[in-house]
Amino acid sequence: MPPKAKIMYQVYALKCANGDLYIGSCSDVKIRINRHKKGLVKSTRSKLPVKLVYLESYLSKKDAAKREKQLKEHKPKEDLKKQIKNSIQ
Repeated sequence: MPPKAKIMYQVYALKCANGDLYIGSCSDVKIRINRHKKGLVKSTRSKLPVKLVYLESYLSKKDAAKREKQLKEHKPKEDLKKQIKNSIQ
């Protein structure tokens, strides 16, 4: 019997058309980004198009949620913007 595949949890950042940086987390980033791009996510629907500019992966959902919360705070979010400045221009 093959080993059970581990679920990965991702924390991601999207650059929105209005210049905002949206931070989120999920267990399947491809599906979640497609939902954003199709306008199916209320928080980014009015900010289309969106572009994935940052991604982190975690084995624990709890760790991903903690990191998402941390990045949404003002100082870490500004640090992230500086770190990926070439991607969000």
